Amino acid sequence: MGNQVLELNGHSLTLNDVVRVAREGCQVALDPAAVAFVERGAEAVASWVREDRVVYGITTGFGDLATVVIPAEKSQLLQRNLLLSHACGVGEPFPEDLVRAIMLLRVNTLTRGFSGISLPTLSQLVNYLNLGIHPVIPSQGSVGASGDLCPLSHLAISLLGEGEVFFQGRRMPTAEALQKTGLSPIDLKPKEGLALNNGTTVMTAIAALCVVDALSLGKMADVASALSLEALHGVPYAFDPRTHDLRPHTGQRTVAGNLRRLIEGSEIVAAYQGKRVQDAYSLRCVPQVHGASRDAVDYVRQKVEIEINSVTDNPLIFPADGEAISGGNFHGQPMAIAMDFFGIAAAEWANISERRTARLVDHKLSGLPPFLMKESGVNSGFMIPQYTAAAIVSENKVLAHPSSVDSIPTSANQEDHVSMGAYSARKGRQILENARKVLSIELLAAAQGLEFSRPLKAGKGTEAIHRALREEVPYLEADRYLHPLIQNVLGRVCDGTLLRKVEDAIGELD
Repeated sequence: MGNQVLELNGHSLTLNDVVRVAREGCQVALDPAAVAFVERGAEAVASWVREDRVVYGITTGFGDLATVVIPAEKSQLLQRNLLLSHACGVGEPFPEDLVRAIMLLRVNTLTRGFSGISLPTLSQLVNYLNLGIHPVIPSQGSVGASGDLCPLSHLAISLLGEGEVFFQGRRMPTAEALQKTGLSPIDLKPKEGLALNNGTTVMTAIAALCVVDALSLGKMADVASALSLEALHGVPYAFDPRTHDLRPHTGQRTVAGNLRRLIEGSEIVAAYQGKRVQDAYSLRCVPQVHGASRDAVDYVRQKVEIEINSVTDNPLIFPADGEAISGGNFHGQPMAIAMDFFGIAAAEWANISERRTARLVDHKLSGLPPFLMKESGVNSGFMIPQYTAAAIVSENKVLAHPSSVDSIPTSANQEDHVSMGAYSARKGRQILENARKVLSIELLAAAQGLEFSRPLKAGKGTEAIHRALREEVPYLEADRYLHPLIQNVLGRVCDGTLLRKVEDAIGELD
């Protein structure tokens, strides 16, 4: 775990903070100024229970059972039962970095003091983060309203000593991890079950990490397209800034600028310039296509930055006014639509990448040896990697269908419109992972294709990516086992190594 400590106040969390905690092991603490707000909210709830006030989820049942009044002596049992009954998810558990992001966002929103959480319960969640206790949270079960009830309940029951966690590299019963760390299970107070399991935290955590990864992958898509452009002897005319000034979408102009920098000084581009006036759309329209995806991701980023510092459970506690308001901040529609949009954007990086790979392997279009092999026929070369890319982009086309338009009623029609935001986020994440694979295949093929232009040199940026790829994969004189080569490139795309080496050569891409 990292040594730095991030103080949380519920207002100023950034995407960089999410990465620091989720992936770099940064420790967290509660901002001392926020503790008073937490305690004030908890005391307001306790006073309402003492007064026998009827408040949704505190002295009533949940969902369609909101009309059932719960006596004060059963208010704590109500919260425990809520979590145990709602922890019914299925599917593969979320990975460690995502679980840490979920816990971080939950702490951050509860720190605002509008949820009625007590300081001991909130501190237990902080302890889990800092000690590396990661609850097993199944990935399926949320409809995105009322928030991510099911997966968050799996997080919450671990605070009670129930369920399972990952700790010290092992999956184990929560009780065992608590014994190892000297922690004790918490006793829930009124409202705390709802405070822990009601909200958009899971979909937002997925979205936050997706946005961070997409900001890097957008640059990598530009790099791959530039390498393919050089391998295919493309022309630079379509990247002229005068064209993009006449249609000044931010993403489009940014991508065109990146491409100009990547191919700057290319002997290959200079040698073939003037031999044709334009390229196919998958080369010529890279700024328009990649740029539109970048603009979409930027929209999602803005929504995520709002959501990670928002309070999204129900009811909301306003201690200064002595009121609890039952509203709908738990509804995941802002994240659901954003992540549907995200999935479409990431799918398009993959779609156009596969088309460039298809051109690289087709000698009738590329002017290169068939399937990028000098002795084709006896060698199949890069024929089937393009099949793999085609298979993946076809999967993405199905995944890109928006789940936010597919509401399904729950809780005896009390909750009659839901967002499906958790699935929007999950499939957006899958599409992003698929896009990385497709771009890795393009990089592998384009690096092979560039070899046939030697001894001419490519641009400063494209030479840098070619050198970086050759550190991972060789030029192929004959067929060999390709899966490990694709995995090598994919690993360096995912960990940022390839992008860093390009940016070391030409400066940071936009």
